[in-house]
Amino acid sequence: MTFLLLVAPSWSVAQDSTSAAAGARIYANNCSNCHGDDLENNSHIAFDLRRLRADEHARFVNSVLHGKNAMPSWDGVLDAAQIEALWTYIRANAYQ
Repeated sequence: MTFLLLVAPSWSVAQDSTSAAAGARIYANNCSNCHGDDLENNSHIAFDLRRLRADEHARFVNSVLHGKNAMPSWDGVLDAAQIEALWTYIRANAYQ
């Protein structure tokens, strides 16, 4: 039982790291043109995704699926797993 408690956090960190890496690739291929390389939105054209807080997951998903202002809808382009990987990447690099 103690062994499982010690292993579980390591597995979770490894899983988050893998998801964040996948999210970084998805971001580079689909989001960086507007939101900037490595989430550094120097142009101020699009929302600075580093400002998203942990409690704004629903807002993020809604914006990705339905678009917002000049941002197009990604519904049908990105699946739920890809959107979650993006979220993990963004949260890993968000302002604290």
